[in-house]
Amino acid sequence: MDVILKDGSRGEQEFTQKEGAWTFRHTTSHILAQAVKRLYPDAKLAIGPAIEEGFYYDFEFSAPISSDDFAAIEKEMKKIVKESLPLTRFTLSRAEALERMKRRGEDYKVELIEDLPEDAVISFYRQGDFEDLCAGPHLAHTGYVKAFRLTSLAGAYWRGDEKRKMLTRIYGTSFPDQAQLTAYLERMEEAKKRDHRKLGKELGLFMISEEGPGFPFFLPRGLVLKNILVDYWRKLHEREGYQEISTPILLERKLWETSGHWDHYRENMYTTVIDGEDFAVKPMNCPGGMLVYQSQPRSYRDLPLRIGELGIVHRHEKSGQLHGLMRARCFTQDDAHIFMTPEQITDEIKGVMRLIHEVYGRFGFSYHVELSTRPENSIGSDEDWEMATQGLRQALEETDTSYVINEGDGAFYGPKIDFHLEDSIGRTWQCGTIQLDFQLPLRFEAEYMGADGEKHRPIMIHRVVYGSIERFIGILIEHYAGKFPVWLAPVQVKVLPISEKFFAYGKETERRLKEAGVRCETDLRDEKIGYKIRSAQLEKIPYMLIVGQREEENGTVSVRGREEGDLGSETPEAFLTRLLPASVQ
Repeated sequence: MDVILKDGSRGEQEFTQKEGAWTFRHTTSHILAQAVKRLYPDAKLAIGPAIEEGFYYDFEFSAPISSDDFAAIEKEMKKIVKESLPLTRFTLSRAEALERMKRRGEDYKVELIEDLPEDAVISFYRQGDFEDLCAGPHLAHTGYVKAFRLTSLAGAYWRGDEKRKMLTRIYGTSFPDQAQLTAYLERMEEAKKRDHRKLGKELGLFMISEEGPGFPFFLPRGLVLKNILVDYWRKLHEREGYQEISTPILLERKLWETSGHWDHYRENMYTTVIDGEDFAVKPMNCPGGMLVYQSQPRSYRDLPLRIGELGIVHRHEKSGQLHGLMRARCFTQDDAHIFMTPEQITDEIKGVMRLIHEVYGRFGFSYHVELSTRPENSIGSDEDWEMATQGLRQALEETDTSYVINEGDGAFYGPKIDFHLEDSIGRTWQCGTIQLDFQLPLRFEAEYMGADGEKHRPIMIHRVVYGSIERFIGILIEHYAGKFPVWLAPVQVKVLPISEKFFAYGKETERRLKEAGVRCETDLRDEKIGYKIRSAQLEKIPYMLIVGQREEENGTVSVRGREEGDLGSETPEAFLTRLLPASVQ
């Protein structure tokens, strides 16, 4: 694709590259804005960036619009594409740019320009009768955008501030050809069917109450699922030499000042006052882990010390950003903190990577890896950051792990390795992370006695595998479309008596299965067997055991599989022989 770069020169980018897709979709957002201004001349422009798999543009309309208006807007966009309008870059001084936007009544652009330095050179892009404040880059002309679709409408506060005006955000996506757009739209339709909020309600897994926005309630079956994940986590970590701890949810302000969270994360923390002192509800488990480390003297013989915690944390998320289990205000982090010597860094990181690989493989996920480097608001010396980043890079290279660099996206206290899962319909989710931290042990003055008899500073790894157990459950619901594998299913078997006469045999069958460790229920409703089978299928139960007169007389059950259908009759013992290898962790 021919591209107009930020400096006005031309370049080439492939759509398959992240930068190429971003440029393509950013240009499409300008086409959308131009179409809106043609159809609604009094609409005011805010911002219109490219985002993952699409773009959006925020507008202030004088009268509300709805998705019913998309057809007319898309029709106008197609005209603009057909015109193959060149995008040309020009610059103005700050004063000239302000005068230009004020004259056009573009209040939001004026505010953006006023935030820039007095000596700033302001960049604009023009296409036909439309121009927009923008840093670029863009496609050379609008004709490249062969396929697009406006997908949804939402409200969005200007600059994300709940005290500012609510704008209208129009979302869309675009591709170089119709085939790619069609494939994307089909994938989005499949994603709607798999929406964890919809399936979570249908399968009785969790709920979000009006009395607790962003605070999930787990229902009985959902808690069974959560506990299966917790039990699996505990078995693995016991095997790997981790010691499990639990730290308080409320801790006093000075702890968070020492850790740096009070200065760097305060806006996301919930606070209260106890006995006249400021306390914060923990947004992370790390400072509590540091206090555990410091609770007794440590020697080099104690290291590496692996401490794990399934800690409930709270973070203030804006209401517009909440999304079921995926973005909640309260969740359980499967944290672990590893304290070690410098010589142990590479081996410990490799051990964590091996563990993460095992867990993701258990669920059928593939993943890609990113190495996130020093952000702008970081703490610590250049030397520590360089050593930490090199430690992560060495572990990746020694394990032949492919990775990409994610510049500036590290934690404020250290670089990190992020694991991005790919689910069954191709979407990616950031879950596991490994963060190498020289700063927190320094800030807390943590020490260990070395073999030389001198005191030394330990190095710390922060790591999660699930990330958030709640979010991981949301991902699993969508990954499996609610059809959990047998070992993970909250209810593995449903016994279906064909009438009330066989309730007793059904309950006896349930008892025998439960004694063998199978999660089992019996449908004792006074309904026809066809209705019970359909209900069990809607509940996505892996196996149904139908019992009637013949089964009771022969001491058997008629087996139906969720995917396979009728599997014939067999004794409960024979069924267990088939089921148990697949039903355990």
